[in-house]
Amino acid sequence: MQRYIETVDKFSTWVGHAFAWCIMVMIFGVGYEVFVRYVLRDPTAWAFDVSYMMYGTLFMMGGAYALARDSHVRGDVFFRTWSPRTQARLELFLYFIFFFPGVIALMIAGWKYAGRSFRYLEVSSMSPADVPIWQFKLIIPAAGALLFLQGTAQVCRCILCIREGKWPEKIADVEELETVLKHQAEDHVRLQEDYEDKKGADGK
Repeated sequence: MQRYIETVDKFSTWVGHAFAWCIMVMIFGVGYEVFVRYVLRDPTAWAFDVSYMMYGTLFMMGGAYALARDSHVRGDVFFRTWSPRTQARLELFLYFIFFFPGVIALMIAGWKYAGRSFRYLEVSSMSPADVPIWQFKLIIPAAGALLFLQGTAQVCRCILCIREGKWPEKIADVEELETVLKHQAEDHVRLQEDYEDKKGADGK
């Protein structure tokens, strides 16, 4: 079970890192549009479409990565005060009651939506350049499938926590600033205590 969690986490991480490059494409598109619009007085007909398609793709395909890092928004005012086993039992219940039904609905509806768009090769209705967007509709069921896969790993994580009384370790590739500052403060306190202990020992 632990190996399955690690495998799925690594895959979600790889997908999240790969689609993070959408930010660079979006920045290039917006930056180029600003330059040609205000400097050359010749705005593009495609930059707006590129920006919202890249942002939407990043948002959707990064969902599983965020779930693996426990980064989705949650009202944890009370949750954080509970024991790990209680947290895991609640999360396990919520995954089956809300998460999986919602993700399955997303995959089914998204597949129908993408299929309909593909059949008539949909283009953007907001672009005079008729930018094709049917291929980006496939992102919807793909993101749902990734979320479903990561959700199974989260269920395994909950089961292990209920058994062992502690949450399994996550892949540590990034941390929130709050966590980084907390670790820095803890390291500072530890170094200060070591210094005072050494100073006291030298004085004796």
